[in-house]
Amino acid sequence: MRKSIVTSTVAAAALFLGAGYAIAAAEFGSAAEAKKMLEHAVTELKVNEAAAVTKFNKADGEFRDRDLYLFCFNATTGMFNAHINSALLGTDIRLLKEKDGTPLGQKIFDGTKEGTIITVSYNFPKPNSTTPVPKESYVTRVGNEACGVGYYKS
Repeated sequence: MRKSIVTSTVAAAALFLGAGYAIAAAEFGSAAEAKKMLEHAVTELKVNEAAAVTKFNKADGEFRDRDLYLFCFNATTGMFNAHINSALLGTDIRLLKEKDGTPLGQKIFDGTKEGTIITVSYNFPKPNSTTPVPKESYVTRVGNEACGVGYYKS
């Protein structure tokens, strides 16, 4: 009987810990979810660019999910016109740098291609942290708009 109680306790603990891990993992978006969000944005841009950019900037809109969010910039000037951080609107993406000085924004700007989704890898802190960790963004260009969605790799 004692062996049965210990086995049940261990099984319950494993189930509880496993559930906790699943909840923690769901706190951040996945690569597949990031790509799906970008593909949805491409569809919106093709229908009506101005209306799409308005949707992209809605704080409670469909282009924000946990740590996933869409960012867009003018593919010619580099100026942000959609971002979760409204302070970046109207600033040039090419000026963004990683904590170590690596030219993150220039890498994204140079990587966008019409009709092709590519990935750009970099290091960026998770929400509520200052320590950079591996992150990757899917980026593409649709007409005069270049957009991306990033996700944390770890």
